[in-house]
Amino acid sequence: MNKLLDFRSDTVTKPSEAMLQAMVEARVGDDVFGEDPSVKLLENLSAAMFGMESAIFCPSGTMTNQIAIKLHTQPGDEVICDSKSHIYNYEGGGIAFNSMCSVALANGDRGRFNATQAQELIKKDDIHFPNTSLISVENTMNKGGGACYDWKELEELSSLAKSQGLAFHLDGARLFNALVAKNENPRQYGEIFDTISICLSKGLGAPVGSLLIGKTDHIKKAKRIRKAFGGGMRQAGFMAAAGIYALENNVERLATDHNNAKILASELSKTSFVEQIIEPETNIVIITLKELITPEIFLDKLKEINIQAVHFGGQNIRFVTHLDLNSNEINEAIERIKKLEL
Repeated sequence: MNKLLDFRSDTVTKPSEAMLQAMVEARVGDDVFGEDPSVKLLENLSAAMFGMESAIFCPSGTMTNQIAIKLHTQPGDEVICDSKSHIYNYEGGGIAFNSMCSVALANGDRGRFNATQAQELIKKDDIHFPNTSLISVENTMNKGGGACYDWKELEELSSLAKSQGLAFHLDGARLFNALVAKNENPRQYGEIFDTISICLSKGLGAPVGSLLIGKTDHIKKAKRIRKAFGGGMRQAGFMAAAGIYALENNVERLATDHNNAKILASELSKTSFVEQIIEPETNIVIITLKELITPEIFLDKLKEINIQAVHFGGQNIRFVTHLDLNSNEINEAIERIKKLEL
């Protein structure tokens, strides 16, 4: 049987031998007591990368996002985000469940909204309306096909937030993809955001873990919220060691994933069953199937040739390239898909 080629997500990667060795050799302690040296090293490393004061290590990006929302808001407040954003669509209704906040939705370009759109969503000071307290953006934008924000738009959103006394949070689950694709410096982001969430278990290849980065007082409050969320971990240094390895070794190689995504998109665009394709900026390829082909049938056909992808709403299918799919395997996937009979 053909080797399984899994394009469902960059979360499916397995630790490399070198990463596993780093985990085995990790120095550990009880992180809830603040005694795990590897966790401390990871938190200090990530904060320094972004030129920010402090960081907290958590099990997931959903948790780091939800902690950030809670520390920036009060019950009854409102959060501005895009209608395609992960915090709104894929975090289990956490904004309402955890923070008891409502949401004002922008309809941006592939999930990227601008300061003008955000300004229109800020509520005036009136007892009939919720209090707007937070603007949250996502970079890269998952549902936008891995789209990257233009830096000027982020600066303008930051200026708006500051002028209105609002917090500014970044869901940076795939931020390193944007940094590599746009040749940006993480310290730029540290200068304009109040809090930044980064994920280690997507393109960077760690098995688990995300970080929330921000000011010392924010992270102190975040530790209390993490405890209440049940996110305190004990000898977490084994996972932190994987995160350290990922940050030190797996960032620049993201360019390979981006190139593989472009090759995959170019070849899929030539097939008879694709109606439209979003030109990938990073490692996410979204195709729109022609109406006569249902996503369920298409995914079943992919399974028959040992390829996995995901339905992404409507006629859309998402493919994600990652470090466990090399260029030969990308070409192999293309050859298999070209032979599909639909």
